[in-house]
Amino acid sequence: MTIAILSALPEEQGDLVQALEAPERVEHASRTFWRGRLSGHDVVLALCGIGKVAAATTATSLAERFGARRMVFTGVAGGVGEGVQVGDVVVAAEYVQHDMDASPIFPRWEVPGYGGPRMDCDAHLTAILMRAASAYLERVGGQFDQYLPAPHAPRLHQGLIASGDQFVSTAGASQRLRGDLLAAGHDVLAVEMEGAAVLQVCRDYGLPFAAVRTISDRADDSAHVDFPRFVEQVARRYADGVVRELLALL
Repeated sequence: MTIAILSALPEEQGDLVQALEAPERVEHASRTFWRGRLSGHDVVLALCGIGKVAAATTATSLAERFGARRMVFTGVAGGVGEGVQVGDVVVAAEYVQHDMDASPIFPRWEVPGYGGPRMDCDAHLTAILMRAASAYLERVGGQFDQYLPAPHAPRLHQGLIASGDQFVSTAGASQRLRGDLLAAGHDVLAVEMEGAAVLQVCRDYGLPFAAVRTISDRADDSAHVDFPRFVEQVARRYADGVVRELLALL
């Protein structure tokens, strides 16, 4: 059963390509895919690039061209929920597309044809991903404290993540996004730009999907400063560690 590991940026993929056994590079649909074996599993690694359309086309290729039977997204996100800090990890339970608005025909945030604004990740795969992330955080402890704006023991969260084609980089935008969603009963923990699109593709194909996001910034006025350094120094190591823990548990 081929497992697809999908990320937006090279740093979010870590050194997983270098760790592949019998690696095979495949160029398809303007993307580079790597097939091989990792921790005893057949895997395909892909970089989708930034944004929902890029993520959706890549996920479709993984299903159609590479026969992926499970998909896992690993990457970074901006923290918007209470108590979600830089260096924490969020495993998605559900997704909402914060820039979807087909009102007044459909309620705001509802994806037409899917019966509501929120889509669930696969419960079984997500539970395993939670165990993997917990094991990794326990193992590394405060190893990356020097890269955090306020050193603290990294915490693991599970809940709702919002995706949209916007890099949320001001405190005002972050507060509006969270406030509007919260008023409608959607308590969002983190915001990013790809996961909900991949989940929608996986739902169409009947494929289990799970996602883990390392919090790289607080989606505020310092996001553009925090982000580049964090993805290079911390997120790539989290990607390696959590994915390897996951594969060991599958």
